[in-house]
Amino acid sequence: MDDVAARAGDGRSARRDRNRDAVLDAVIALFSEDVNPSPEEVARRSGLSPRSVYRYFEDHDGLVRAAIARQVERALPLFQVDSLGEGPLDERISAIVAARLRLHDAVADTARAARHRAERTGPLAEQVRTGRTAMGEQVARQFTPELGALPTNEARQKLAVADVLMQFESLDYLRRDRELSMEDARRSLVDALTSLFR
Repeated sequence: MDDVAARAGDGRSARRDRNRDAVLDAVIALFSEDVNPSPEEVARRSGLSPRSVYRYFEDHDGLVRAAIARQVERALPLFQVDSLGEGPLDERISAIVAARLRLHDAVADTARAARHRAERTGPLAEQVRTGRTAMGEQVARQFTPELGALPTNEARQKLAVADVLMQFESLDYLRRDRELSMEDARRSLVDALTSLFR
């Protein structure tokens, strides 16, 4: 009897996890159409009733935050750049530009939604700030040899420009608004960083 109850509980738990994942994946997919998908759209896309959607999340903000966190966790390996600050400048520029564009293309819609909602939601605002800071620190580490050879004020200015070039808003502008292909965006960023640090 205990085994039957345990198996039934495991089945309910697995179904709950599948439904929760379906809801989060629906939100992530809908970000490509709308930075603020409605509960009805989420329910329709996930194949669940609107009431069922909120069985797993306390409110709409909680649902959206969970979807953003899920996408960030999935994309975290794309953020990595091997051997930061090591090797010839050209290789370091190519490596960070390629990694940042891959990351952008993987999470652009979700990042756009996060920035949109961060204006109204404290926890998301903190998450966006943390992401920007991490991206800036990665740029600083990648160009430590060049920045370390400059006077402090000049190093600060060059780092600020490099950081702006590599932030999501700039990548979004190049890829989405200017409609540059991945290759054209890559070449533009490599050229700009090369000019900055040569």
